[in-house]
Amino acid sequence: MIWMFLGLFWPILLSAQPQADTLRLMFWNVENFFAPQADGERHWGRKKFRAKCQTVAKTFLWAASEQGGLPDVIGLAEVESAFVLRQLIQTTSLRKLDYKVVHFESPDPRGIDVALLYRSSRLRLESAKPCHLYQADSTILPTRDILLAQFRGPGGEIAVLVNHHPSKYGGVSASGPRRKIAVERLKQLADSLTVAGWQHLVAMGDFNDTPDNPLYQRLSPTLVNLAEPLQRQGKGSIKYDGQWELIDLFFISESLLPAQMEILQVPFLQTPDTGHAGTKPLRTYSGPRYLGGASDHCPIWLSHPFPVSPPFGR
Repeated sequence: MIWMFLGLFWPILLSAQPQADTLRLMFWNVENFFAPQADGERHWGRKKFRAKCQTVAKTFLWAASEQGGLPDVIGLAEVESAFVLRQLIQTTSLRKLDYKVVHFESPDPRGIDVALLYRSSRLRLESAKPCHLYQADSTILPTRDILLAQFRGPGGEIAVLVNHHPSKYGGVSASGPRRKIAVERLKQLADSLTVAGWQHLVAMGDFNDTPDNPLYQRLSPTLVNLAEPLQRQGKGSIKYDGQWELIDLFFISESLLPAQMEILQVPFLQTPDTGHAGTKPLRTYSGPRYLGGASDHCPIWLSHPFPVSPPFGR
């Protein structure tokens, strides 16, 4: 009942509160966020879809209460379509807010894309585009694009790159080259933005690898890895075989330092880890079995004292 009350009234309260000139960014792999289907093995119908929408929206509001304000930019992975995101922001407690959708279809064979939500009263979207990954023969790699969105606020311009790099499915020897292509593409984009005069850059996403991978040194000095300190502390964003692993990462330009990345341990997104100690993220499904959760990933968060308030927002 408490969450029902908050779901109805929090958007009004939060939107009415003055917010400090702080840029708040969030990334979350929302695990197979598909539109409802009339058939299929998992019976992913409207009721289950609406429940997931409500849980995702509730997570954004919980984060706002814990972090001092709503996220201005939310990067998402494993989203099927713009329809899913429109349902999220139009049929839940988010409908009272000013979130807009940025989404492009990707060549991923599973039909899952990266996407972005942003608060139009806080940032003005200058441009957005999907950036394909290319193989050695110049053909497009059939995986998720990198989403590039460029914003303007009173503090200047900021470019956001949302990533979901190829997974380790099939083994490291098979997937490693694909992730190298993704990192090289990210480096190319970041370097090009810097040359074009974009001083403030944020790359976020599910990189499907831990922050100590030497490959990420290729992103330096254009982008700084914020996740390494958290990994040294033993923290993670997913739990595999009883061990936390950190594969959801933030990289930022030096102009945005100092800044710290956080992993959000949202109470209602966790469930007891019956096979090991502690808790683990509550998934939507475990195989064919419906669990009713939102994702096997924890959201990650970044705040920075970067002015984003009106009059520049639209």
